[in-house]
Amino acid sequence: MAVQELSNTSTVEDVVEVLRQDGCVVVRNLVPESLMEAIYHELEPFIEVTAVGRDDFAGFRTQRTGSLVARSQSFHQLAMQPLVLDTAAKVLGPSCQKFQLHLTQLIKINPEEPAQALHRDQLVYSPFRFPKGMECELHTMWALTDFTDENGATRVIPGSHKWEDDLTPSPDETVPAAMPKGSVLVFTGSVCHGGGANRSSAPRMGIEVGYNLGWLRQEENQYLAVPPDIARQLPEQLQKLIGYSLGGYALGYFGDVRHPKELLKEQ
Repeated sequence: MAVQELSNTSTVEDVVEVLRQDGCVVVRNLVPESLMEAIYHELEPFIEVTAVGRDDFAGFRTQRTGSLVARSQSFHQLAMQPLVLDTAAKVLGPSCQKFQLHLTQLIKINPEEPAQALHRDQLVYSPFRFPKGMECELHTMWALTDFTDENGATRVIPGSHKWEDDLTPSPDETVPAAMPKGSVLVFTGSVCHGGGANRSSAPRMGIEVGYNLGWLRQEENQYLAVPPDIARQLPEQLQKLIGYSLGGYALGYFGDVRHPKELLKEQ
């Protein structure tokens, strides 16, 4: 079973319907290649000094560069991409008043890196188990280079979001999310997936942007990744996404029950 693909003219209803069926979908050419190139050039100095992973899961030949909101202004367009945000609102909205930015990460899988262990991203909250059918995260993997089976395209198991938690995924059940540069793989936190093996002679680079329920802790600490002096310069929508908003009544206040956006007004 291949990963279903949609065109860049698809509606949020189209995307959500495929996610309901499979838990994952590729939207081809959603942003221009020029945007991906601009992001890469802004992040290149940081990528060059990023260490490889410290264990098999992170990958001894894989680099993971974070703090993308602070490090690349062009990246802001990905974090606030309208179709993605509308999809997140549909998928996460039933379980929260507001969703938020969960993590940002450029993942560079270098040649000879074996396939990553299959996993569900929502296991970051283990041992807690979310109710069946409740999605706590929505993730995107943007193709910064073309994704192919040979160079380590993300491997997914369509339909695994409906599996019981105790089922063990097998690599034989996965399919590659092959897609051209500027395309995006959208998948829920309950889908089994993992980075593919890079059997090519060139790096495979993708940008992961995750969103989660506003009452959960973010995987990437956005208040450290994007300190207030940088957050003050961001568009208001992005300020809210990284956490300068209330996730519910009094959820996320500071000081004497002050709204976090007040901090950004102070010099």
